[in-house]
Amino acid sequence: MTTVDSARAENLNRPLLFGVGALLLLAAAGLGTLIYFRTETFDVDVWWNGILAANDVPFLDTFSYVMNFIGAGWFGVFAVPIVATVALLLLKRPWSAAFFIVAEVAAAGVVQVLKHVFGRARPEEIIVISDFGSFPSGHVANAATLATAAFILFPRLVIALVGVAYILLMALSRTVLHAHWLTDTIGGALIGIGVVLIVAGIFAPKLIQERPSRQKTVESAPAPPQ
Repeated sequence: MTTVDSARAENLNRPLLFGVGALLLLAAAGLGTLIYFRTETFDVDVWWNGILAANDVPFLDTFSYVMNFIGAGWFGVFAVPIVATVALLLLKRPWSAAFFIVAEVAAAGVVQVLKHVFGRARPEEIIVISDFGSFPSGHVANAATLATAAFILFPRLVIALVGVAYILLMALSRTVLHAHWLTDTIGGALIGIGVVLIVAGIFAPKLIQERPSRQKTVESAPAPPQ
């Protein structure tokens, strides 16, 4: 392995990806367990819900309805993943496309399992139609999956910043609509990021191979005249 290849491989350290991913999933499961056995709603959830209920901002309501559409349903579950997969295939990165699909499916599966295991009731003030189980937030998990996968495939600071903003805005929108408690959104983010890291660890060798090599670009350039 060349020096450049070694440097690129360090960006996808498999033990680190597996370890951090597993810790995040354990943290989500632990949070869900605390919620399940706790007889009262967390103070932070009551506090945050109270702030939103007392400060109704029409713009935030409209924004949250848009995010509700983007984060799930046919658009979030089918359209976005399909477009992203096709784009990766057009970029001649089939393993990246496979990684993205597996991460999306795995994260959605974990969310549904935990929803039915913990069966947390949604806030009474909910103003949108949602499926069973408040914990964890599927919308936020989906946002975290998309954002983290994008950063794994295109490790740039701007991608990271946009991804973090997207996750936070999705979490805000879910609580504005009272579709979730604040801790539900935290659980969703932990699951989305954790699942992607573990799947990235599995696909790491192939993802590294598909990353554009700066060295190849330099080597392919014509040598300057002597």
